[in-house]
Amino acid sequence: MIENNSHPPRPPLAYNNEEFLRGPEGRSVRILSEYLEPLSHFRKQKVRDTVVFFGSARLRQDGPLGRYYDEARKLARLVTEWTAGLQDPTSRFVVCSGGGPGIMEAANRGAMDAHGKTIGLNIGLPFEQFPNSFITPDLSFEFHYFFMRKFWFAYLAKALVVFPGGFGTMDELFELLTLVQTKKLAKKISILLYGSEFWKEIVNFDALVRHGMISADDLGLFQFADDPASAMKILKEVLAVHLDTPARETPAIAHSVKPE
Repeated sequence: MIENNSHPPRPPLAYNNEEFLRGPEGRSVRILSEYLEPLSHFRKQKVRDTVVFFGSARLRQDGPLGRYYDEARKLARLVTEWTAGLQDPTSRFVVCSGGGPGIMEAANRGAMDAHGKTIGLNIGLPFEQFPNSFITPDLSFEFHYFFMRKFWFAYLAKALVVFPGGFGTMDELFELLTLVQTKKLAKKISILLYGSEFWKEIVNFDALVRHGMISADDLGLFQFADDPASAMKILKEVLAVHLDTPARETPAIAHSVKPE
């Protein structure tokens, strides 16, 4: 009798099983990966917090509203030059964008102009959204889940600068406004709407107050700016309150406010 010493092939380890990971049962693992993988990069790069730039992917430097591209680039450069002079062993107020073209590209490009780190939180879409070439390589991320991408926008940001944009920009702006309004974040996020003529035409905030949809105090949740110099002046003032705050970890992730 001939002994058969052969063995059946080993099944793959669960974390190497692509069929499982891509299936519905692996969804929670995929979601967790979009939290843990960026976190590991942020900690290696000592990124403590960010200044997030939102704005249209369709806005081109040579287009009719090209000045916004140039001004976003200049403002991102000013922010990065300012942060380079801070005496802090961690990377403070790193310019962060959605990682795509348009205003996002301008922000990453401006930070690169100043030889600083810059983050791109990209997401796969059927059109428009491809990573731009100005993101720091180790800080360029591709997300599948919108809510995980928004998590990293919200929980690293100390300030938002929102340039003119469409549905995506509106979605990001109003989600963050809602979190600030409802005090669901245990930290202060300052919101700056860049281009007052655009924003006051597109969103009638005063009418929302008049109809009782928001309170008059809610108009204090954001400020307007119309040029890089005045925007930078505002950012320095609102970010100054965070300079002496000790970080428990890097990045310093905010926590939701506990219910009373």
